[in-house]
Amino acid sequence: MAVSATEKDAINTEDDHHNDSFGNPGLISPDREDIARLLKVPFSGRIRGGMRPGKKVIVMGIVDLEPDSFDVSLTCGRGTEKEEPQPDVALKLSARFAERQFLRNSRVSGKWSEEEKSIDYFPFIPDQPFRIEIHCEHTRFRIFVDGNPLFDFFHKVKSLPSIDTVRIEGDLQITKLG
Repeated sequence: MAVSATEKDAINTEDDHHNDSFGNPGLISPDREDIARLLKVPFSGRIRGGMRPGKKVIVMGIVDLEPDSFDVSLTCGRGTEKEEPQPDVALKLSARFAERQFLRNSRVSGKWSEEEKSIDYFPFIPDQPFRIEIHCEHTRFRIFVDGNPLFDFFHKVKSLPSIDTVRIEGDLQITKLG
């Protein structure tokens, strides 16, 4: 499983020793064990240069065998939920398996927006691979799952370059990020 130069530029892992392995010119392609360690859930990684129209974030993974939920969030900075002030969350995608919901939300200045719920179908299946693409446009994010458009989420955080971190947690394995 090779990591392309584009993927290395797109998302950096949070731990310094992980960055060193990607940045080391002598290491052409991390082996499978390194990739598994780098993409361990919960995951937090830097989006180099932040978001901008035309940029996309791709998360590929496999849903756990007996999942409850998983979240993919684009945030402003690397702060944690325990820190004050909490970082703004430009987009939080929450897959909830019991309710078969794929929820969207954002938090600006400590306040969560109203959760958006409507979807035509629930795209995730336990123990199956998936590909989420988050396309950034001028006024919205367009979310695709397995190549199919699922919904749009209009920007609540207006400063797109400040959206510089991707966080992933829950009942999934990450196989690739880009």
